[in-house]
Amino acid sequence: MDAVARSAETPGGPWLEIPRTQWSRLANGSSLALDRATVEHLRGLDDPTDESDVEQVYLPLSRLIELHRTNRGRLWGAQNRFLGLNPATTPRTPLIVGVAGSVAVGKSTTARLLRELLARGENHPHSVLVTTDGFLLPNAELEARGLLDRKGFPESYDLRALLKFVMDVKSGRPEVSTPVYSHTLYDVVPDERERIHRPDILILEGLNVLQPAGTGRSERSSVAVSDFIDFSVYVDAEESDIERWYTERQLVYLREAAADGSSFFRDYAGTSDEDFRALAHQVWARTNGPNLRSNIAPTRPRATVILRKGPDHRISTVRIRKV
Repeated sequence: MDAVARSAETPGGPWLEIPRTQWSRLANGSSLALDRATVEHLRGLDDPTDESDVEQVYLPLSRLIELHRTNRGRLWGAQNRFLGLNPATTPRTPLIVGVAGSVAVGKSTTARLLRELLARGENHPHSVLVTTDGFLLPNAELEARGLLDRKGFPESYDLRALLKFVMDVKSGRPEVSTPVYSHTLYDVVPDERERIHRPDILILEGLNVLQPAGTGRSERSSVAVSDFIDFSVYVDAEESDIERWYTERQLVYLREAAADGSSFFRDYAGTSDEDFRALAHQVWARTNGPNLRSNIAPTRPRATVILRKGPDHRISTVRIRKV
């Protein structure tokens, strides 16, 4: 192990912390790359991620995920042989990759880039991305339950439906479906579902995907979505930086609303940038900040990989859980 890859937290602890400069070397020898247009299409609003980030951070990460998938395949074969099972009647189940982190930290960009890189990999696995936003309760139901100001908290999701979806995928069902969420409408789209057919890799992106059983409304359940995740990524940064990124992203939504009459933000179209920033800070103080501190950040140690961002929104270190 290179001297710059060191144990994090305490000597002999469960993590290796790898600076970006060393991590980037793990991409050496790969011909896989994404061009500028593709990266710009995949990255989130007001996100500076570029081709160098893909090459130096996300490509090595996708190769590590593929390594896990390859070795899980070997274990699947070995277990079938040990149990005397016919592989034709016990097909491999999908690798489920969880991507977690705060609102506005960049987890959606991470998830989309990983899906694209994994799909273009050597074996071209059928890779699908699902966000847990579709499993939010509709705004009308949240309002009826007095939960609209807690949107994104564990209790604002249909956790039973989300868990059933993940279990169905892991069970190898030939077709499953998910509800669809619109960030333009800021709500679940009625009667619209996305159908998914036998993925090799399912990337599940959301605020709460790493939470253990006993969190939120389903506290009586002894099983959680995180129990079915095979590899997980937590996108991390200082809260003050995330709040700033959140505020700037909300301003982008506001400006785009001028050209989209269906946007949730159209009601704020006449609001000044200063007033809208103040409103965004209020939402952070009331909802997103407390949710991050109480529910999201505590799941960080459960991740396989932690991507740590600096104030410039770029990943500076990668922390890997020891095998």
